[in-house]
Amino acid sequence: MIKAVRGMKDLLPPETARWHHIETIARAVFRCYGFQEIRLPLLERTELFTRSIGVNTDIVEKEMYTFPDRHGESLTLRPEATASVVRAFIENRLDQGAEVKKYFTMGPMFRYERPQKGRYRQFHQINAEALGGDAPELDAEMILLLLEILERLQIKNLELVFNSLGCSQCRPAYLLELTALFARGLRDLCDDCQRRSAVNPLRVFDCKSKTCQELLHQVPALSDQLCDDCQRHEQRVLELLDRFGVPYRKNPRLVRGLDYYTRTAFEVITTELGAQDAVAGGGRYNGLIRELGGPDHPAIGFAIGEERLAALLSQQQDPIPARPLLFIAVLGRTALDLAFDLVQAVRRQGYVADMDFADRSLKAQMTMANRRGASQVLIVGDKELAARQAPLKNMQSGQQQMVSIEGPSEILAALGSETEGVYGV
Repeated sequence: MIKAVRGMKDLLPPETARWHHIETIARAVFRCYGFQEIRLPLLERTELFTRSIGVNTDIVEKEMYTFPDRHGESLTLRPEATASVVRAFIENRLDQGAEVKKYFTMGPMFRYERPQKGRYRQFHQINAEALGGDAPELDAEMILLLLEILERLQIKNLELVFNSLGCSQCRPAYLLELTALFARGLRDLCDDCQRRSAVNPLRVFDCKSKTCQELLHQVPALSDQLCDDCQRHEQRVLELLDRFGVPYRKNPRLVRGLDYYTRTAFEVITTELGAQDAVAGGGRYNGLIRELGGPDHPAIGFAIGEERLAALLSQQQDPIPARPLLFIAVLGRTALDLAFDLVQAVRRQGYVADMDFADRSLKAQMTMANRRGASQVLIVGDKELAARQAPLKNMQSGQQQMVSIEGPSEILAALGSETEGVYGV
C-alpha cells in the first residue's frame, strides 16, 4: 500500500466542510474590506525567497523544498505567500495608480519541518496583502480585518501580540548594539545563534534554546530605541486599536520569522493548541517591493494558518454539516427515471438533493438518508407514479405530507424555510 508522504495530510469529510466554512467566511470579510483574490503558482525561483525571507532564516536554511529543474534552474515550492504576491505585483505592473492595492490568496505552502499538532510539511494559509500605503490607519485596518474573520468564525481564547521593529533609520544602530552584546556572550549561544549573531542578530530572538532565551533577558528592547517617526506610527496604530476596544499585549521580543518586516509586527496566539500557539501573524514590509526590483512602495500583510483554525473549530463547535436537504427513496426500477429527473430539477434550483441507485430496500434507503443528515425524504414507487403524488417525510418530526411529483415546484414549496442557511445550498 502506498501511503501519503510524511507531513502531507489528506483532508476528508467532514473536515473539508469545516475548511469550506473558514474560507467562505474569510472571502465574505475580504469583500467588505475591498480585497480582490489573486492566485499564485506553487513553484517559484529559489532566489525570490532567499532575497525576501533572508538567507540566515530557518526557512531558507533548513525548511525549503528546493530542487533543480531539467535546465539546472533552482526552483522552490513556496514556503510562504507574501514574496509571491510581491513578485506578481511587480511583474504584472499592478503598482499603477495611487490607490492602495488589496489582495488575498488561499492555498498550500511547503516547509520541511518536524510534523506535529497543527503543523505539517504541506500546510495551508489565507493571506491578505495591502500594497502601496504607509498610513498607520492601514495597519489598524489590517489587524481589525484579521480579528473580524476570527470573530465571525467564533474562535475563542485568542490574544493579539504587538511590537514595532523600527525602520532603516533606527534599526541599524540597534543591530550594532545586539551584535556587540552577542559577541561578548558568544560562548553562551547555541551553534546556530553563534553563526547568525554577527550577520543577522535579530534571528537569535527566534531561537527556542533555553540558554539563548536567558541571554536575551539582558538585551535592550528595540521599542525603546525607535526613531520619532516609528514612535508616532506605533502610537497611532495602538490608539486606533484602543478606539475599537481591541485588547493587545506588547511584546518587545516579537520579531517574526522573516527578515522583511519593518515597524508593525503582530501575532494572534491561543493557548488551545499546545506549543504551536500562533494562529495568525503579519506586519509591515516597507522595503520588500524595492528589494525585489519594484518601486519603493510600502506594504503590510498577514497570514492565517488554516490547519490551526480548523483544529480550533473542531474543539469549540460542531463540524459544519454538508448534508442533502432532500433525499429521494426509490421503490423499484420503474420509478428510477422519474426520481432521477426530480433530483436534477431540485439541484438546478440551487437546493441540495441526493438519491441511491443500488435498488436497496426502503429501510436501507431510509437508514442511508438518516446517516447523510437528510431533513426530508420523498418516497417514490409504482403506486406514487400512478397517483402522481408521493409522501414527503420530515426526518426530524416523522410527519408526512403528500406532494405532487409532476415537477419540483410543489416539492420545493413543501421544503419551505428549511432550505435557508443550509450549508452547501
